[in-house]
Amino acid sequence: MKRTLGVCYYPEHWTEDRWAIDAAQMIEAGLTWVRVGEFAWSRLEPSPGDLQLDWLERAINVLGDAGLKVILGTPTATPPRWMLDKHPDMLAVDAEGRTRGFGSRRHYCFSHEGFIAESRRITEILANRFARNPHIQAWQTDNEYGCHETTVSYSDAAKRAFQDWCAQTYQSPDALNRAWGNIFWSMEYDSFDQIGLPNLTVTEPNPSHVLAFRRFSSDQVVRFNRVQTDVLRAHTDVPLIHNYMGRVTDFDHYDVGADLDIASWDSYPIGFLSDRLEGTPEHKARYLRQGDPDMQAFHHDLYRTVGSMRGTRKAHDGRWWVMEQQPGPVNWAPYNPAPLPGMARLWAWEAFAHGAEAVLYFRWRQAPFAQEQMHAGLLRPDAAPAPALDEARQVARELEAMPEVGTFKARVALIFDYVSCWAWEAQPQGADFDMFRLAFETYRAARRLGLSLDIVAPNADLSGYDLVLAPGLLETSESLQNYKGVALIGPRTGSKTSELSIPTPMGPNVAGLDCTVSRVESMPPSTSVELVNGGAFLHWFEELDGSAEVTLRTARGAPAIMRTGGLHYVAGWPEAASYVDILEGLAAQANIPTQRLPSGLRLRETQTHRFWINYAPDEVSYDGKTIAAADVLWETRD
Repeated sequence: MKRTLGVCYYPEHWTEDRWAIDAAQMIEAGLTWVRVGEFAWSRLEPSPGDLQLDWLERAINVLGDAGLKVILGTPTATPPRWMLDKHPDMLAVDAEGRTRGFGSRRHYCFSHEGFIAESRRITEILANRFARNPHIQAWQTDNEYGCHETTVSYSDAAKRAFQDWCAQTYQSPDALNRAWGNIFWSMEYDSFDQIGLPNLTVTEPNPSHVLAFRRFSSDQVVRFNRVQTDVLRAHTDVPLIHNYMGRVTDFDHYDVGADLDIASWDSYPIGFLSDRLEGTPEHKARYLRQGDPDMQAFHHDLYRTVGSMRGTRKAHDGRWWVMEQQPGPVNWAPYNPAPLPGMARLWAWEAFAHGAEAVLYFRWRQAPFAQEQMHAGLLRPDAAPAPALDEARQVARELEAMPEVGTFKARVALIFDYVSCWAWEAQPQGADFDMFRLAFETYRAARRLGLSLDIVAPNADLSGYDLVLAPGLLETSESLQNYKGVALIGPRTGSKTSELSIPTPMGPNVAGLDCTVSRVESMPPSTSVELVNGGAFLHWFEELDGSAEVTLRTARGAPAIMRTGGLHYVAGWPEAASYVDILEGLAAQANIPTQRLPSGLRLRETQTHRFWINYAPDEVSYDGKTIAAADVLWETRD
């Protein structure tokens, strides 16, 4: 499939005489796709039932007649102000019991039946009007589910829906009490309508209650999205897409992806480095204008799998896009530096190297008003070119010269699980135990060795992988239990039941691996467990019993890694250098070649090409190649 570029555009922000000029300039820049409409509800329906759709049809036709393919977004992320007069209880409520008000976006609760009906209605209206327009080649549902911490709501609507969810899930209060261990502290319920939400308790709520509420909250997102996809599929056969976010784990993206054709995500590397990633001051200073070298790649590989959930596609060939690519300084991070020259090109090519079908820059023209007026676009607010426009043009020319990059199944799989994220948030046991962070640091260590990975769902078929990494999983799947290759399991994997209680026998309970976690401890940042080889565990350590072979010990002689055959259990959270050492040894056992790459340099292999991606702010020489700062090179694979 030919890879393409696009842009996000808001015709309602500009006078109508500007639309054709913008469309012509988009085509001249080599852009193919344009996304519209996802925030336009107040202009589509200024008052209840007063539909004003003609302007959007004219805008779509202007863009399409110029040669652009249009993605039309449903506008449900921004309900107009009159909607609150009609449904005053539709707003989400935070964990402190405060109603989250009107005045920005995402101001709704996923459980509110009235707003769900309104979302179905506006989607049906748009589908009836626009589904047969040949210029519309894809639809986007809503915008950035979970952004601004909007998945979990403690509203009355959520409480009623959660009570019903519990009744459907557990069937009887006695079964729920047993599953949650409610005999502890006399927390038992006699009926489902006694069950509240797990906030504003005197001390911490029951973690099983919290995990159940997180499962429910995720299911509400899935349900909300399905309302729209069901409507759209009755009217159109073009792909349905949602644009996910970076490091948002509040709902199960695999479950949402099962109702969509393509997964997309919104990539803001510099903002994420500042706002969403742990790192030393030195690391953040080095990559201040480029973003973390692994953050974007992690999400590319994750959303490639999310894009495989519908149908019979495998993780490595799932359909995915970047729906919003940072082109310059953003407006929402604590600090918002400009990218190094070349980064808008590098980020796009990195996405294509990981299998993206399309990369769309956000946005075409910088807005001169409201919350995002400081967010750069491909054009300045005065419509003059911004620096990223030339880089987009360059990528478009390069795509024409090399339109196919291919993809392939990696030899290494990393299992990532959203339920495990919720479990360790419900009961972290250590202030800095975070499932995303553990999985990300595992991924980073593998990439420092030049490895390409597939990120896979917990129930994925693992039989074709030579090395499987399974950090921090709440439960072990049947596919992991039956896996016969080389695997690194833990820490914390298989340590709890699905209801977040300690099993008997105690974890990890991996078939064929005689290893039991007898006790755990979490450690503050000032403390570590030293390893006999000079490395260390940070954050977390587990005492292990059993007859499995000890392949690495702590400096005090306790087991750090135990194995039976190819199955290895790691008793702690390795610091960065130790993680690289451990994975290097496992890759050798699996006969996978590795190479220790210079800081900032990353390698991505596809079916047809090998890409060298330099995130460093300076030139890197490696393997006979010299790669400039903020540059990407590729070569044809033998």
